[in-house]
Amino acid sequence: MAFESLSDKLSAAFRKLRGKGRLNESDVKEAMREVRLALLEADVSYKVVKDFVKRVTERAVGRDVLESLSPAQMVIKIVNEELIALMGSESQKLNISSRSPSVVMLVGLQGAGKTTNGAKLAALMRRQGKRPLLVACDVYRPAAIAQLQTVGRQLDIPVFQMGQGDPVQIARAGIAHAKEHGNDLVFLDTAGRLHIDEALMDELRRIKAETEPAEILLVVDAMTGQDAVNAASAFDAALGVDGIMLTKLDGDARGGAALSVKAVTGKPIKFAGTGEKLDQIEVFHPDRMAGRILGMGDVLTLIEKAEQSLDEKKAKELEERLRANKFTLADFYEQLGQLKRMGSVQDLLAMVPGVDAKALSGAALDDKAMARTEAIIQSMTPRERENPEIIGSSRKKRIAAGSGTSVVDVNRLLRQFETMQKMLRQMSGMGGKKLKRMQRMGGFPGMGKLGL
Repeated sequence: MAFESLSDKLSAAFRKLRGKGRLNESDVKEAMREVRLALLEADVSYKVVKDFVKRVTERAVGRDVLESLSPAQMVIKIVNEELIALMGSESQKLNISSRSPSVVMLVGLQGAGKTTNGAKLAALMRRQGKRPLLVACDVYRPAAIAQLQTVGRQLDIPVFQMGQGDPVQIARAGIAHAKEHGNDLVFLDTAGRLHIDEALMDELRRIKAETEPAEILLVVDAMTGQDAVNAASAFDAALGVDGIMLTKLDGDARGGAALSVKAVTGKPIKFAGTGEKLDQIEVFHPDRMAGRILGMGDVLTLIEKAEQSLDEKKAKELEERLRANKFTLADFYEQLGQLKRMGSVQDLLAMVPGVDAKALSGAALDDKAMARTEAIIQSMTPRERENPEIIGSSRKKRIAAGSGTSVVDVNRLLRQFETMQKMLRQMSGMGGKKLKRMQRMGGFPGMGKLGL
């Protein structure tokens, strides 16, 4: 989970403040020392940390804070505001040219995830009504073209390639192909290196001069910490980067790049890759990210994930079944699928304000528990899913053997599902709005008991 270690350390620092009825200047400075250590351990740039702590301290030792009835909350509010400012204040959109096709040049070091995340971004833009084309300009890395074709095929996005030719000519031909085939957005997947060298920069400058991109998007690995910031500075000096995409933000090795790169380069973070799945990319919102870091949750992103994963037709069908008290294990299995498409349970819990996902990790709220529940339901026949009351001892043994679980697990699922059905029948009298709202968020009463 992104920034888990940093979030834990900051929470510990603020916990000490909450235990005090009133704060004095030494209390604030002690807390800021812990904040400084937490940021440095996350590999945030030393200068960035120094300036950040200075700004927070100056604001936090003011009269309004020290004389406040809830001074700890005021300090956290200040830290939150400064974190948002540090990461760019507000989200930024991709630059789109008025002429078609608009060209986006993807650049970055080898291993940052440029090819896969560039394809993810193309898919995100297609959901916004664009018609993207991926162009394979990396002619050096083994299997780079094949990798782009594979992810393009998985996402149903066309890929233009000319094999091991001149990257500048390939870029030019790709744009011409886009014009002929009605693609209004072109993503140039350029070559990377294990480290920055002049030959790479010269090639990228020639591609830029030839294609006149509306956006040069730098892809950096968030887990490389300070090295990511150094790479961003070098690429910006050579090319004039317009924006940054952070990848591997689901890891927690260091993560300081997200807190340093905007302050050091002045370039906005526009997108973030949050996992290995091809739909795990999102617009970078500084305010939401600050909320996650400080344990305040991120309800807006959670709602957006739910809306993206929601099948409206199935939602209406399910609502009708709920109204008629016909919710079955088959319906529940469908809900599990929608919940899985939203991401891991731990990541979703981290977006809920006031929920300590780490503390709940042992309370049957993990993805393995969800997988066991799915396996049990998959081992049932369609008739058993629709009518779980027919499942006797012999059927339970067969289901347990088929799902790799025990009869005890099967009994637990059936017993808890029966309890959930009773609760749904009681709630059906409350009107459809409540049921629809619960379904839209991908959950029903009793999910926690079912290992969700």
